Amino acid sequence: MIKQPSEITTMNKKVRLLIAGYPGIGKSSLGLSAPKPLLIDVDKGIDRVAAQHRQDFIQPENYEELLDDLTVEKLKDYETLVFDTGGQLLKLMAEWAKRQNPANGQRDGSLSLKGYGTVGREFENLMNKAYYELNKNVVVIFHAKEEREGDLLKLRILVEGATKDNVWMPCDLGGFIEMNGNKRIITFANTERHFGKCCHGIPPSIVIPQLNETSPNNFLTWLFAQVNENIRKEADRVEQAKGEYADVIVEIAEIIDSIVDSATAKKAGEKLKKIKHKLTSLSESQIMFRKKLDELNLKYDKGSGDYIVKSETVTGDTFAA
Repeated sequence: MIKQPSEITTMNKKVRLLIAGYPGIGKSSLGLSAPKPLLIDVDKGIDRVAAQHRQDFIQPENYEELLDDLTVEKLKDYETLVFDTGGQLLKLMAEWAKRQNPANGQRDGSLSLKGYGTVGREFENLMNKAYYELNKNVVVIFHAKEEREGDLLKLRILVEGATKDNVWMPCDLGGFIEMNGNKRIITFANTERHFGKCCHGIPPSIVIPQLNETSPNNFLTWLFAQVNENIRKEADRVEQAKGEYADVIVEIAEIIDSIVDSATAKKAGEKLKKIKHKLTSLSESQIMFRKKLDELNLKYDKGSGDYIVKSETVTGDTFAA
């Protein structure tokens, strides 16, 4: 079904988010702050989440079991799937890949090059299934590790092999959590220290509220709502600009239609200069003006500042509009 751009204002976009950080920095609790979450606890760490912040969870023993749980009927009461951690999920996929085809593994039990490709593609398939088919927000949590590159100590997600290139691609937002004094900061912008992914008007860095026994754990619920609000506001601004653009084009057309000779061309050029243009109206007005001058066989004369018939001697061939 073809939709109009204005319909974006009524959409409720699902968000795909990657979270990374050191162990113990609160990644799991943050993931569970998403709207109506189901924790895919492949890391078996639900007990490390404060009791008041725990949510429904599953702990699949293998990838096949996980796929059996991810059905529309079983997930009807949830809005967000939280995969904790992505690294452990990839390990489940690796064992699954070797069961699917022995060529995906090596004698020592590690993945072959072919196996890494299989796992990378399956990760993308799963993210697409969760987002497109199941229509859920997706949060994937990764442990972070430090890697030295020259004089810089950089943060990277803890993922084996080339599959790290697959985990960023499906995400709308991706950020690392770090401490700044006693504050937790999640940074979505690319920095010298780590990668990031930021869009939809979300600030490059945000302070994550501190939690206590009574405070609500709803940071990602707010963040996802902010994404949708920003999308709607941007769509509204564009729709408003389109309306203003249409009015400007009507005004331009009336000015162009008034041109019948050299004198009216000069007056029209002065009027066109005063218009407050919207979107592409400036370039369109120039095209319309040129076309009208060609129809009347007129050219702009720099020396006199007037529009004259092309057969006359002129000192320039540009126009003033």
